[in-house]
Amino acid sequence: MDFDLGPAATALRGQLRELVSAHMPPDFLGAFTDDPADLEAAQQFCRLLAERGLLCMSWPEEFGGRASSVWEQTVVREEMWAHHEPRGAQYMGVNWVGPILMRHGTPEQQRKHLPPIAAGEVIWCQGFSEPEAGSDLASLRTLARRDPEDPGGWLVNGQKIWTSYATMAQWCFLLARTSRIGEGETRKKQQGLTIFLVPMDDPAIQVRPIRTMLGPHHLNEVFFDDLRVTDADVLGEVGQGWSIVADVMSFERTGIARYARCERLLMAAPSVLGEHWDRLPAELRGRWTRMLTHCRRARLMAYRVVELQNAGQVKPGDAAAYRIAVTRLDQDSAEVLTEIVAGLPEDGETPPDAVMDRAHFRAEVEDHWRYSQASTVSSGSIEMQRILLSRALLAEGR
Repeated sequence: MDFDLGPAATALRGQLRELVSAHMPPDFLGAFTDDPADLEAAQQFCRLLAERGLLCMSWPEEFGGRASSVWEQTVVREEMWAHHEPRGAQYMGVNWVGPILMRHGTPEQQRKHLPPIAAGEVIWCQGFSEPEAGSDLASLRTLARRDPEDPGGWLVNGQKIWTSYATMAQWCFLLARTSRIGEGETRKKQQGLTIFLVPMDDPAIQVRPIRTMLGPHHLNEVFFDDLRVTDADVLGEVGQGWSIVADVMSFERTGIARYARCERLLMAAPSVLGEHWDRLPAELRGRWTRMLTHCRRARLMAYRVVELQNAGQVKPGDAAAYRIAVTRLDQDSAEVLTEIVAGLPEDGETPPDAVMDRAHFRAEVEDHWRYSQASTVSSGSIEMQRILLSRALLAEGR
């Protein structure tokens, strides 16, 4: 299978790798560690990409992009994820908040929010999941009611959980219920939901971090206590938020090129191990080969969804199929890489022609393994992805 996207894409990959090498710490393993310097390095790198027109390449020029092809943006996505996402939390704004605002936002909302995202100056978080409303998102209970003191305002009360980056975000993409089942024309739980664009510095919002093995900042609880918002903060139409959520999911689930990091680590293993590579069990090296094959399968599925999105034809089943494949790849490759690392001597020297230091390779594999453990539930559980795919296949009569 030939995945060559052409000479322009090859040159762009080289440029991005040079920038990562020149501007990111050599031991960088992501922005969300116990060291604040890692987040600051990511923020600086994100602004550097923006200054060079590399952050939102496929966005229209009027919104701060370069009107480049979606394939150039795909190259950026792959290289960033392969190198532990040196954009930090910006991928959320770049990959789906921005495109969703372009599709559903008012001109005022677009002018307000898109330029700061394109400049790498703002972080967004996603206020979706709640206690007892994670995989079954439409069962959420955070409620937005009309403000009795302001006909054009709303009061939001409720709780969100597993909210990534809430401690550092300036804005929240918040999904709330504006009418309960049985009220007006609301007959199903997917109806009566509305999206609000909410500033996180409002004193009516309280954030409580949830400590996990993924490190600080990743997961949080968020509480809303009479948060005042207005009709100008509503994205799309009141009560019609679920249709936008479907759009969000298709962009979010393909926006992280997980296969790129898997492939980079797998390809690095033989050179890092050096002479120890041939001493590994044949069965383990066979599994390593299968993982590389699975990387290419996931890449092919990702490219298919990118093409469908570009044509405006992507469906939930398409994104779900990719999500299932790349989640399995994440976890299976992490297990293989962990076993490979176990074959490294503790005091052995890194071969002179190795692509990276052995100690750093160990650290990268460990980080990859930790992240893979959460991949079956983040961005929608793997069980829900299988349900979505099954429904899509049954609907098509396959």
